Amino acid sequence: MAKDIAVKKRLSFSDVWDKYSTVLILILMILVFGALEPVAFLGGSNLIKIVEQSAITILLACGEFFAILLAGIDLSVSSTMALTGVVTAKLLVAGVHPFLAVVLGAILLGGLIGALNGGLINATGLPPFIITLGTQAILRGLTLTVSSARAVSGVPVTFTKAMGGKLFGVVPTPILIALITALVLTFFTKKTQAGRNLYAIGGNAQSAWFAGINVKRHTLLAFTIAGICAGLAGMVNIARLGAAEPNAGTGYETFAIAAAIIGGTSFFGGVGVVPKVVVGGLIIGVINNGLNMVGVSSYYQQIAMGALIIVAVTLDRFFGASRKRG
Repeated sequence: MAKDIAVKKRLSFSDVWDKYSTVLILILMILVFGALEPVAFLGGSNLIKIVEQSAITILLACGEFFAILLAGIDLSVSSTMALTGVVTAKLLVAGVHPFLAVVLGAILLGGLIGALNGGLINATGLPPFIITLGTQAILRGLTLTVSSARAVSGVPVTFTKAMGGKLFGVVPTPILIALITALVLTFFTKKTQAGRNLYAIGGNAQSAWFAGINVKRHTLLAFTIAGICAGLAGMVNIARLGAAEPNAGTGYETFAIAAAIIGGTSFFGGVGVVPKVVVGGLIIGVINNGLNMVGVSSYYQQIAMGALIIVAVTLDRFFGASRKRG
């Protein structure tokens, strides 16, 4: 009995927030928009649409998670998504087998771009913010050059049906791709030594280095994963649209960062889990869909998203300090 009372006393609001905040925010958002537009918002087709549209945000956020886990950031994910989408679409239109086109245009190219980011961070010692801000602009310029600033159309219907359709006519394939990716990354972070090393580096890079962890190699790995996730997002995007737009994903880095942070990933590194990032991506999808449904203009939506990031980081800083005080 005394032990139970002690346990209850130790359960602070900070603990509750750490464990359940992401799910509570998702439920709160659904209740708010459900109350404002009960028929349209809570309709089955709209809820499926939200989940389907959240797939790209979830993929980008899963990649962003690894950059933030190292107390960094990747601003180039949206540009990587656009370039890999254009290259994959061009390969498909040229008649390359869809499997090979996805491997070369989405996974391999996305991974190379991520590795370039990680390599530049290691070689220069500059903050990830600076490096990825630069590569963001370079990649967007390359995308416009490769596509001649025009949409790449003519993607085979067999590809769009397979990767952008619905499994058994019900479950959107894009969300399945996002969830499988999240499951693989969850296994990686929880069950492999490399995954555990990333948490150690994010918590304290210097201590991790003294403990014998190769910080530079793991930085390269984290940003390579971010690039691959962005490449998969580019592949999903062209599968849904049937074409590749050179300006695709503009501003999506904001959604990815917001989803990761709202999903409980500490902006100061070393804290977070992939499943909560998935819920964070769904929250962004609900907010975007709900605001559109109640007639809020895209300008105000950007303001709301920016404010949400500031609030999330502020709460993370406050509760992070509480955790350290014990």
